[in-house]
Amino acid sequence: MSIPSFTTANGSPGDREPFGCQAPALRVERPWGWFETLIDATPSSPADGGGGYAVKRLWISPRCRISLQRHHHRSEHWVVVSGYGELECGDGPIAAQPGTTLFVPVGAIHRASAGAEGLLIVEVQRGDELREDDIERVEDDYGRVVCC
Repeated sequence: MSIPSFTTANGSPGDREPFGCQAPALRVERPWGWFETLIDATPSSPADGGGGYAVKRLWISPRCRISLQRHHHRSEHWVVVSGYGELECGDGPIAAQPGTTLFVPVGAIHRASAGAEGLLIVEVQRGDELREDDIERVEDDYGRVVCC
């Protein structure tokens, strides 16, 4: 499976997003793949609804998985856009395929795992703090669990 990349409105590869949107941020590499922050909308006033939002694109490499984790300041909504694998949250795993969605409430332990072709997820975060260090890792294949 090839990793999807963006194209301009006429279908040709481009150096800017269509419709005046900003191009995605640089990729942040992780041991399991990478993520890109597409939108980072930090709240500027109480009229913003008490929290900001961010939209990310996550690529989980074939047969890899993110850490089993939870967040204390944000919820997440995942939409699988390509690939196959497994999503975990709450009661147990669910099969991930294009179109699968999963809501991850604040504090819920969750994980995404890719199958043989990899897994591409669009993630919408909502919360009053949208920081990368708001991750409590419970299990991790890459030795990143911090113990007391």
